[in-house]
Amino acid sequence: MRSDIMNQRVPAAPADIFAFAVLVVLSIIAGVTFLDYGLGWDDYAHSHYGELLYAYYASGFTDKRAFAFSNLFYYGGGFDLAASILDRFTATDLFESRRLMGAIVGILGLIVVWRLARRIGGPVAGAAALVLLAITPLYYGHMFINAKDTPFAVAMIFLLYTFVRAFDEYPRPKPMTIVLFGVALGLLIGTRVIGGIAVFFAGVALLVYLLAESKTLGFRPAATRAATLVGRLALALPLAYVVMAIVWPWSVQSPLNPFKAIAYYSNFWEKPWRELYDGMQIMIPEMPRTYLPKLCLLKIPEIVGGLAIAGIAGSLVMIFRGLGTPAKRASLALLVAAALLPIILTVLTRPVLYNGIRHFLFVVPPMAVLGGVAVAYLFEKLNAYRRSAAFAGAAVLSLFVGVTVVDMVRIHPYQYALFNQVAGGVRVAGDRYMLDYWALGFKEASETLLEKIKEQKLVKPANRKWKVAVCGPAAVVALELGADFEATNDAKGADFAVSLGTFYCAELYAPIINEVRRDSVVFARVYDIRRLSFSTTYVPATEEKSAVQQNSAIHTFWQ
Repeated sequence: MRSDIMNQRVPAAPADIFAFAVLVVLSIIAGVTFLDYGLGWDDYAHSHYGELLYAYYASGFTDKRAFAFSNLFYYGGGFDLAASILDRFTATDLFESRRLMGAIVGILGLIVVWRLARRIGGPVAGAAALVLLAITPLYYGHMFINAKDTPFAVAMIFLLYTFVRAFDEYPRPKPMTIVLFGVALGLLIGTRVIGGIAVFFAGVALLVYLLAESKTLGFRPAATRAATLVGRLALALPLAYVVMAIVWPWSVQSPLNPFKAIAYYSNFWEKPWRELYDGMQIMIPEMPRTYLPKLCLLKIPEIVGGLAIAGIAGSLVMIFRGLGTPAKRASLALLVAAALLPIILTVLTRPVLYNGIRHFLFVVPPMAVLGGVAVAYLFEKLNAYRRSAAFAGAAVLSLFVGVTVVDMVRIHPYQYALFNQVAGGVRVAGDRYMLDYWALGFKEASETLLEKIKEQKLVKPANRKWKVAVCGPAAVVALELGADFEATNDAKGADFAVSLGTFYCAELYAPIINEVRRDSVVFARVYDIRRLSFSTTYVPATEEKSAVQQNSAIHTFWQ
């Protein structure tokens, strides 16, 4: 990549106008569709956590129930608190407000990615990075539903943006950059304490800058300038602490609390379970080292992954060949480290892994930025060769983008479950990997059940509610169905059953009211079991069922 990549041959205005138009369109789409997304496993707990945090501030810091609620006080609750506040100013209910807040946070992340890529690679890079992140189903789908990983990813890319600003103003960043750095650092650590990993990303980038300047200034002057940068950024630490305290108030109740959170995260605290990976049911502490890199290759759209790899390769060439300014090389090193180091560390350490790659959502925005820089470089080369070649390249890129957009529209609102064409899409991946692990299909399934009851004019049993057996998070179904229903994991005496399409939910021998399907894959099922009897005896998925079990009306609901 040439060091003067920012001097694009195409005018800046068209790319910037295009990026702005994309943001407007995405904002409109998000505003129209956020109500389509269902609740997940964690929604009820996180919504309650947000309400408790709101009570803490509303009570003048005296109501401290949030600091003893489940294990959520080990997490920052900024998103949950913000959604609770937003709910008080909107006509939506709390859970709908949470979806709206997710859309807002996701759009903010897209804006930061646009500005960051534009700063590094110019207007074309910014617009391309914006599009690449927007068409990544993993990011777009999770931004509506994920109270932890999406805010963390947005806070991380915001912090990386402030580092790039600091490198551009090296070694004395401007006051606004220092303020932004403090806010971003506070939000990151206040969202998840493991955000401290950003220190390693910054360390790699600063080392690149130091070595680059050492060749021209000598080591001691270069080290002095590096120390000046670190000292200036350190001025933001008090602000970062205040921001962290606002979004994660438990962290400042005792000086050691952040370290207690680190210790808590160091050990997996739940009873391990099996998840489907590569067609096999594997205990989550025993997932192979291939888990994260393989799922990255299968979940991220081919065009995004390919351009990200190209951006990483080009960045490494610039860094090791000493091309471009020290600020440019340091910025690229920062992004490469943010995109690759978490994956490398996971492969080496082999931690407990589950729920696909949602915990590593924060590596996707840096990948999009690197992909955007690669697009700008390729566009510059093609435009220098022949303008028609640049238009042809843009057409090919648009074609790949369009294919992914069609896939996202077709699977709506389950974009987060999408696999790319290399994986065979959800149709093939559904038998080999976890899809709707967050149980979003229960919203559509519950709505279907309500429609069926109304359509058939079914009468509620006397002196009790309708009882619905649930294979999955029962609280989600209870909230979706309303006060006339009792949702429970106990199938005994149930009128209806709602189950996920995952491997651990058995297919019942009962009339099917509806199946929630996308691309022939079942996300959820609704059964009528009013005249049948079922038990919830746990039977390991590997245990063979007897002929009596297979042909009897009594059947295990959970595999």
